[in-house]
Amino acid sequence: MGFKTALYNTHQAMGGKLVDFGGWDMPLHYGSQIEEHNYVRQASGMFDVSHMTVVDVKGQDAKAYLQYLLANDVTKIEAVPGKALYSGMLNPEGGVIDDLIVYNMPQDASGAWFRTVVNCGTREKDLAWMNKIAADFKVELIERDDLAMIAIQGPKAINLTKTVVSTNRAEVIDSLKIFQGLPEGEWFIARTGYTGEDGLEIMLPNTEAEAFWKALHTAGVAACGLAARDTLRLEAGMNLYGHEMDDNVSPLAANMGWTVAWAPAERNFIGRSAIEAEKNAGPAFKLVGLVLRERGVMRAEQLVSVDGSEQKGVITSGTFSPTLGYSIALARVPVSIGKQCHVEMRGKHVLVDVVAPNFVRNGKPLI
Repeated sequence: MGFKTALYNTHQAMGGKLVDFGGWDMPLHYGSQIEEHNYVRQASGMFDVSHMTVVDVKGQDAKAYLQYLLANDVTKIEAVPGKALYSGMLNPEGGVIDDLIVYNMPQDASGAWFRTVVNCGTREKDLAWMNKIAADFKVELIERDDLAMIAIQGPKAINLTKTVVSTNRAEVIDSLKIFQGLPEGEWFIARTGYTGEDGLEIMLPNTEAEAFWKALHTAGVAACGLAARDTLRLEAGMNLYGHEMDDNVSPLAANMGWTVAWAPAERNFIGRSAIEAEKNAGPAFKLVGLVLRERGVMRAEQLVSVDGSEQKGVITSGTFSPTLGYSIALARVPVSIGKQCHVEMRGKHVLVDVVAPNFVRNGKPLI
């Protein structure tokens, strides 16, 4: 038996197939992964993401702490209340301890503060690392396990959500820019997501989660499980911790170089010297997209052969794309890769196309 979210009984009542995910009992699907995927691309779907770990960072050193802890720079978001920032949290060797989102929260009596959202599967090591670094700063870390989180995604997601919330909350939704979140009472409403579609991620008290979920469902938002969430994020070229990056993979090899704030040069962050040396030497590997338009499905851990290189690459995530109708994958490969490569599948070397590591965005193919 794993951890249970506030919606566990609701998932059971709706026929969700519950599986272990990072130590949590979560719905894989409610009958059809493909249908749930298509609901999100074409209309709207909702996901219980309450297994994610929310940590509030408060205290007079909150900004300085995050500037040191994260490869990205929170000063980029301090001028805009609720603005979100995506970043890697690195170890001294330059590997990715976790990827996370940090929000610049409106100031309160404690001053400037931030909300972070980290992965559930890395919760224990994340909190241990964050607390270890916090010991050198005047900062308080508060895990918000009193909050549930529901993601509503798809072209109709925002409008349908507005029909089941209060007028004040609907006005907050209307005011949000993409990648921004703002509080309304005990709720926190963010225009973020993990599907490549527009939508919302809403944090709210555990005690209110079931009623909100049921209201969304009555309004026409489809309940979706983790299986669809994975195919959606892969089509969008979004990384999954433990696949595209981990403690031994640098952000430069995980298509996360854009999240590293090199300026100002005097800002020291954990792992900077290691990835700076890698950058100066020239990274040996990079993350690319692969496309197989004929029969077959690429899967994680299959090896990739690149002409002119003795080094092998590896598929980090692979699936059949419901939107495109053929197989796609993300792969960490030698930087010398060209426009095609071979994937080792069932004893055969299958020729595939190499593309940018994103395939679908806002329902539109990018390849």
